[in-house]
Amino acid sequence: MIMIKTPEEIAKMRVAGQAVAEILELLRTAISPGISTLALNAIAEEECKKRSAIPVFKNYPHSREGGKPFPAAICTSINEEVVHGIPGERSLQEGDIISIDFGLILNGYAGDAAITVPVGEVSKEALRLIKYTEKALFKGIHEARIGNKLGQVSHAIQKYAEEHGFSVVREFVGHGIGRKMHEAPLVPNYGRVNQGPYLKEGMTIAIEPMLNLGARNVFTKADDWTVVTKDGKLSAHFEHSIAITARGPEIFTLS
Repeated sequence: MIMIKTPEEIAKMRVAGQAVAEILELLRTAISPGISTLALNAIAEEECKKRSAIPVFKNYPHSREGGKPFPAAICTSINEEVVHGIPGERSLQEGDIISIDFGLILNGYAGDAAITVPVGEVSKEALRLIKYTEKALFKGIHEARIGNKLGQVSHAIQKYAEEHGFSVVREFVGHGIGRKMHEAPLVPNYGRVNQGPYLKEGMTIAIEPMLNLGARNVFTKADDWTVVTKDGKLSAHFEHSIAITARGPEIFTLS
């Protein structure tokens, strides 16, 4: 069931979203050649403590029965890694790109966002992928308006991405958000305009396109979490948590 939020709930989600945005911005500024993904995770965990927030990805259960819970506060996905990369001792190198997905619960409500960041000087094709993935997100957000169907959001993302030569990952999608990190509805990054539920005032969703430089095909590595492109080409990921309002979409997680 899709939960409609009250103005009071949306106010709390606004605060949680701003905390996510602030922490992601700190992580963005910390990214440079030589830093480890484990060090980035430590920053996120410390910032959650300062705010009395729960880093909701940590110990998040795996969808597969018997799968290992996610062990960290952030997902760190480098180069061909699409989503759910696990922080570790690996150090970032000049020319890498890194996607950081981060969510928390603050005062009972969730916020969730993702960014992709170049590490030092990167290739023109990497910069183009980052630029158009973020633009695709905003194309989707623009369609998140009362009276539109959810498919209009999905279609806008897919159309924009494919027009610019990128493929859209289909196995992983956005989601509703509220008291829980993942609520109904699912928010695909592909589809037809006339699909899905009508968008109503008070709905809150997280939109998160993942675009690949090559083919859309992906697989999950042996660690049970890290998803990578099958052809080894670069992938980028951006996400915002938003509300459907009478004034149009409100983005909770803008920095």
